[in-house]
Amino acid sequence: MASEPVARAVAEEVARWGGMRQTGVSLRYMMEFGARPTERNLLLSAQFLHKELPIRIARRALDLDSLPFGLSHKPAVLKMIKMIRVRHTNVVPTMALGVQQLKKDLGGTKAFPSGINEIHQFLDRFYMSRIGIRMLIGQHVALHDPDPEPGVIGLINTRLSPMLVARLASEDARAICMREYGSAPDVNIYGHPDFTFPYVTIHLHLMMFELVKNSLRAVQERFMNSDKHAPPVRIIVADGAEDVTIKISDEGGGIPRSGLPRIFTYLYSTAEHPPDLDGHNGVTMAGYGYGLPISRLYARYFGGDLQIISMEGYGTDAYLHLSRLGDSEEPLP
Repeated sequence: MASEPVARAVAEEVARWGGMRQTGVSLRYMMEFGARPTERNLLLSAQFLHKELPIRIARRALDLDSLPFGLSHKPAVLKMIKMIRVRHTNVVPTMALGVQQLKKDLGGTKAFPSGINEIHQFLDRFYMSRIGIRMLIGQHVALHDPDPEPGVIGLINTRLSPMLVARLASEDARAICMREYGSAPDVNIYGHPDFTFPYVTIHLHLMMFELVKNSLRAVQERFMNSDKHAPPVRIIVADGAEDVTIKISDEGGGIPRSGLPRIFTYLYSTAEHPPDLDGHNGVTMAGYGYGLPISRLYARYFGGDLQIISMEGYGTDAYLHLSRLGDSEEPLP
């Protein structure tokens, strides 16, 4: 059949592109390059994407074809692969549903079978690559904006206020908490109100929203049937020489020490019944267990990190480290 030679040729082309070397870029380079959006620079950006995107996409295609534990054949993953061919809508929740299907087949997460690290390594590579692809495309498209906001270069806000982003993300998280529980703990934010640094606003908002949402849920569920007033979630923004560090502290009871090694895995969730992909409930307080691992990938994308320190019986501190130097290249998978 004519389709077989075509399929073979496509597979060979994917393998060829997937074997090429990826080129990482840094936040500082994106800012310096995007600060002069001349026709020549925009053309150079388009040429870079024309070569770089096929390499990154081909590598993920090769990964998707060789997943352990039969994850490649889970209904949700097959659906996600078909969706990628058309558009990338709902890729994260669809892949998450596939992982939940695998988790069900494996009988939960209390005892991970040998080789499960392959799943986590694949998902880290898959989502880190997706973050990079979306950043490169979004930055290129945003550079074509004829009337950008002052201080904004593509997707990068050179005068981003972490205090402002923390407040907006907290308001969004409290709205979700109010919707689900009827009330929400307060969020107190401490730091210099005039401090700014260059970063991607949508990345920081996503990370802050997830971390605050986790803290609000922990506090709310611990105190909802108590006579005691729910203590506030506290956010502290510190301006260091190398890092901007944001600490999110709660008194939600903490995480058992035995559970700490699993909090950054994709097979771990505190939700008893993760939401169905076809549901229309929007964002929930607890879902697939992707909030922490995805947030850590976003932090690491530009040289930062996310650490969780918990005191069982009291609460949890999340430390979000963001590099203010901007010279770390993408950690290409």
